[in-house]
Amino acid sequence: MSTLVPQGSATPRRVADDRVYAVRVPASTSNLGAGFDSIGMAIGRWLHVTASIGASDQPVTIRRAGTVASLDCAGGDDLIWRGFVAACVALRRTPPNGVELDVTSDIPVARGLGSSAAAVVAGVLLANAVFDGGLDGAAVIDIAAALEGHPDNVAPSTLGGAVLSVRTGGHHYRSVRLGVHPSLRFIFLVPNFEVRTAVARAALPQHLKFETAVTAASRAAALVVGLQTADVEILAAALDDVLHVPFRRALVTGYDHVTTAAIAAGAIGATLSGSGSTIVAVAQNGAVNEVCKAALRAWRSVGIEADAFLTAAEGSGATIDTRSDTTQKIYGTLHF
Repeated sequence: MSTLVPQGSATPRRVADDRVYAVRVPASTSNLGAGFDSIGMAIGRWLHVTASIGASDQPVTIRRAGTVASLDCAGGDDLIWRGFVAACVALRRTPPNGVELDVTSDIPVARGLGSSAAAVVAGVLLANAVFDGGLDGAAVIDIAAALEGHPDNVAPSTLGGAVLSVRTGGHHYRSVRLGVHPSLRFIFLVPNFEVRTAVARAALPQHLKFETAVTAASRAAALVVGLQTADVEILAAALDDVLHVPFRRALVTGYDHVTTAAIAAGAIGATLSGSGSTIVAVAQNGAVNEVCKAALRAWRSVGIEADAFLTAAEGSGATIDTRSDTTQKIYGTLHF
């Protein structure tokens, strides 16, 4: 296995063997209907990674548990390690040999809940801590989004809360947190099948009618207002996407049954979480139980087993701490 080294990088930095780095990164839901590739929200599922620098001649050794235990991925292809190497390139540092990663997660994989984005963010933050790189939230998002291809998951995983990200040029983004009304609850309905992002991307059309683009723009604006105000009419329109959901819904068996049942039971709206297969229903507190039961019944009626979990917006973004025998340094939640 070869280590990726940026040309012209500095001499490899010796890292104290007694330092241990622990990073915690939240899952995320993206799009939330009309916010395609630009709006996401951190949610209360977590990736935990502990890293140490040992004496091995191998670039990286990875041990996985939880939802990532079954991943069959070589160390060099692992998204945590790819994020680590990308941050090293940005910092003009050579990745050290002997990196050991212990990874555990309760984020379902390939379900539209930002598992890959959380992994990339974790790797970027670990490299930044190892080299005391001083990357701020904007830099972390730029590096991670360049690997992910879009910022809608990496931004809330980095910053916490709901986040709007706008490209300002190249691979640079301006990301700002959005208010989420305290009455809103997000019910995640996670089926027992995957939808790979590459497959979901391939389902999108190359061209759209002009009037569809206009509707998409107005509903994206409505999403920002609807999240902040919990205005039912505005938020319902925002969750009824015209830009990507109509082309991806066929990839999710039972999508129409589940969303219709959720809305009939009192949800403001229901849509794909990211590109699926998870469906997220948005409701106010009093309707949560009925929405959850109705949606799960609808999926069972078409032969699909699913789990559900409930959350408000997760306010905490990624955090990392560095420990040694004599010191402990906390890098708090990153904000602009």
